[in-house]
Amino acid sequence: MDGEAFVVKLYGLPFNITNIASGLVAFIIVAIVVIALSRQLSMKPTGKQNVLEWLIDFTNGIVKSAMPGEEGKKFNLLAFTLFLFIFVSNQLGLFLQIGFGDKTLIKSPTSSPLTTLTFAFLVILLSHFMGVIQLGFKGYLKNSYLSPVAMFIPINLIEEFTNLLTLALRLYGNIYAGEVLLTLIGGAVSMGPVMTIVALPVEMIWQGFSLFIGSIQAYVFVTLSMVYIGGKVQKE
Repeated sequence: MDGEAFVVKLYGLPFNITNIASGLVAFIIVAIVVIALSRQLSMKPTGKQNVLEWLIDFTNGIVKSAMPGEEGKKFNLLAFTLFLFIFVSNQLGLFLQIGFGDKTLIKSPTSSPLTTLTFAFLVILLSHFMGVIQLGFKGYLKNSYLSPVAMFIPINLIEEFTNLLTLALRLYGNIYAGEVLLTLIGGAVSMGPVMTIVALPVEMIWQGFSLFIGSIQAYVFVTLSMVYIGGKVQKE
């Protein structure tokens, strides 16, 4: 499904209903999964609690690899939440796409550049904010822009902009391309029984591959986010 997004204007401001609804569905799925896995916790974990603790250990490991010191522990919950939400957002379009006519209502939220740019912007903004909190304003400026020498200021400023774009567009490009290919493969089904026989196994294979790509991209996004934040809160 590759229709246009639902956009409504309120007091002259455009609101992308597709992104809002898709993000809300992803949030509900994440909330249900976490609540279900965290019910009836015990000191000796079994079953679903093991799954939850494995996820927490996995994301904690991402943070620790980027920020080995004590300051990294405060970002464990951020990494856990960010990973789950992006993972679900990446996979949503594989099993749930809803549209009306030429409009799409529900799809993978991360197949929209507006969503991924928002994620990336918030991560970069948080990294600067935490840098000031952790090192003070003078220490933040010295660590971020005057290291290793002051003449690197232009390069450091360009790097801030490229970090934002690469963090957002890497995620968007992979997820959007996957959905476009699924749409093209799905369209082949309407070309007759022969194409249907060919397209169905191809679609199943590509869905499995997209699941893998979505998982990797969630991991890459969280890893780079922690690296960027670590670069601001740790002295070089």
